[in-house]
Amino acid sequence: MNDERLAQARAWMRQDPDHETRDELAAVITRAASGDEAAAADLDDRFGARLAFGTAGLRGALGAGSNRMNRVLVAQAASGFAAYLREKSHGRTPTVVIGYDGRRNSRVFATDSAELFAGAGLRAILLPRLLPTPVLAFAVRHLGADAGVMVTASHNPPNDNGYKVYLGGADQGSQIVAPADAEIAAHIQRVADADDVSALPRSADYETAGDDVVEAYVAATAAISPAPAGASDLRWVYTAMHGVGWETLSKIVSAAGYPQPMVVEEQLTPDATFRTVSFPNPEEPGAMDLSFARARRVQADFIIANDPDADRLAVAIPDASSESGWRRLTGNEVGLLLGARAARAAAGTPGASLACSLVSSPGLGAVAAHHGLDFHETLTGFKWISRAPGIVFGFEEALGYLVNPETVRDKDGISAAVAVLGLAAEAHERGKSLADLLSELGDTYGHFASGQVSVRVQDLSVIGSVMLSLRTIPPRQLGGHAIASAEDLLHADEGQPSGDVLRYRIADGSRIIVRPSGTEPKLKVYIDATADSAERASATVAELEAAVRVLLEERS
Repeated sequence: MNDERLAQARAWMRQDPDHETRDELAAVITRAASGDEAAAADLDDRFGARLAFGTAGLRGALGAGSNRMNRVLVAQAASGFAAYLREKSHGRTPTVVIGYDGRRNSRVFATDSAELFAGAGLRAILLPRLLPTPVLAFAVRHLGADAGVMVTASHNPPNDNGYKVYLGGADQGSQIVAPADAEIAAHIQRVADADDVSALPRSADYETAGDDVVEAYVAATAAISPAPAGASDLRWVYTAMHGVGWETLSKIVSAAGYPQPMVVEEQLTPDATFRTVSFPNPEEPGAMDLSFARARRVQADFIIANDPDADRLAVAIPDASSESGWRRLTGNEVGLLLGARAARAAAGTPGASLACSLVSSPGLGAVAAHHGLDFHETLTGFKWISRAPGIVFGFEEALGYLVNPETVRDKDGISAAVAVLGLAAEAHERGKSLADLLSELGDTYGHFASGQVSVRVQDLSVIGSVMLSLRTIPPRQLGGHAIASAEDLLHADEGQPSGDVLRYRIADGSRIIVRPSGTEPKLKVYIDATADSAERASATVAELEAAVRVLLEERS
C-alpha cells in the first residue's frame, strides 16, 4: 500500500467531524494497511481525485474522501465560496441563502454551510425547512441576496448528494457560469490545501428565514395561471417521487383555485431511500408506474410528477395503445405546449424571446417565428438558458422549464405544473384534452418528433473513446438517411454555443446530436425530425434511433 495515500487518508480522517464517515474510512485504512488490495484500490478511488467544482457546483456519492460528498468537502466548499463572495463584495457584508432537500445529510451540509458562512463574516440565511430547489432560487432574488446554495442531488441515485450555487445581483439568481466557477474552485482549493477544516471559524449566529419567504413564492407562483371557471372538474394525479415538492405545490394549487390532486401516497413524503424506484427520475423506466396505476384506478385526465427537489416536471396522459394505458409526454412535447402558451402571451412585446438548449426541440424556434419573437439556442443547462436576452420562456428536453423568469431564473417544476394546470383547464372548457392541444400544436407550428438514445457506462473512458471515434470517422448515413453536414461544436463559430457536442444534419431537416451527460455517466444522443404529419416525423425518429444504437455498438 502506498504510504503517501495512507497518510493522506489519515489526515482526512482526523479533520472529519462526522463519526460515520470517520469510522467508514478507518475500516478501509486498516484493511489497506494490512495489504488488502481491494481496500487499497478503494482508497485510491476515494483520494486519487477530487470532486470537481464547476458550473453545476458539486455532485457525487456520499462517503469519506476527497472524491465523495461529505462534511469535510462541504466545509471546504463553503469556506472557499465565502472567500469568493468577500472578494467580490467591495467591503460590503455579503448575504447568502441556504436551502436543502430531503436527501441523506442535506440538512447537515446546509447547517454546516450556514455556520461557516456566518463564521466567515457573511450574513447567512437558512431556509426554514426542507424545500424545493425553486424556492431557494426564488429566495436569492426575493431577499436581495448576493448568492444562494442549494444542497441537493436532484434526481440522482439515493446515495448521491450535491451543492448547487446561485449568484444574485447582475446574475439575477441564476446558477453560476464561467469564470465564476473557476474562481470559486480556486478559493476552495486554497482551503483544501490548508488541510484542516476543523480550524475554520464557525458561528451559530446565522438567521433562519421565516415562512414569509415560502408564502411569497406561493403567491408569485399561483399568479402564473389562476384557475378558470371550469377548472373544478379536473381529475389529476400527482407524485412527489419521494421528494419535497408536495407541501409547496399543494398550497399553490389551493391559492390558484385548482382542485387538489389524487396523490400517489407511497411517494408523497420525503424519503431519502427512494424505496419505490430504482432511480428517482420521472424519465427512468418504471419510475412513474405507481402514478399510472393510481391514474387508472381514479380515471384521471392527466398525471403531474416532480422529481425529488421539484425543479423538473413530468406530465403523462391516457394512451390506449400503451400497455399501462398511459404515456409520459417527452420534455420536448411539454416544452412546446408551454412555449406556445408563453409566446401567445408575449406576442407583440419588443425584445421578448423564447430559449432552449441546443439538444431540445427545434420546434420552439418555429413557435417563436410564428409569433414574431426572438429565439435563442444555448448550451445545455439553465445557467445558460436563463441568461438568454429578453427571455419569457425557456426549456430543455430533460423535463426542465422556466415559465416565470421575473421571479425564478432557473428551471422550476412547480411553476411549470401550475402552467400545465392552466392549459389543461382551458382545454377542458373547450371539451378538449392535453392530447388535443398537442395535435393543435402540430397544425399551427408544424409537426416535430423527438427521441433519445442514452447509454450508461461503468467506465467513463468509454464515452471519450466513442466521441473520439465519431470525430475521427464521422458517419456518412444513418438508417438510410444521408448525413448532409457534420458539426463539431468544440470548434463552433463565434456567437454559437460551443462544447463537447457533435451535431449531424440530414437533408430532410432531421438532426442527431451526441454529447456526454454533464451530471451522470452517460452518453446521450438526441434525435429530432420534422415532417408534414406527426406519423411521418415519428417514423423518421424511429428509423434514426435504431441506426444510432447500431452505430454506438460498433464504436464502443
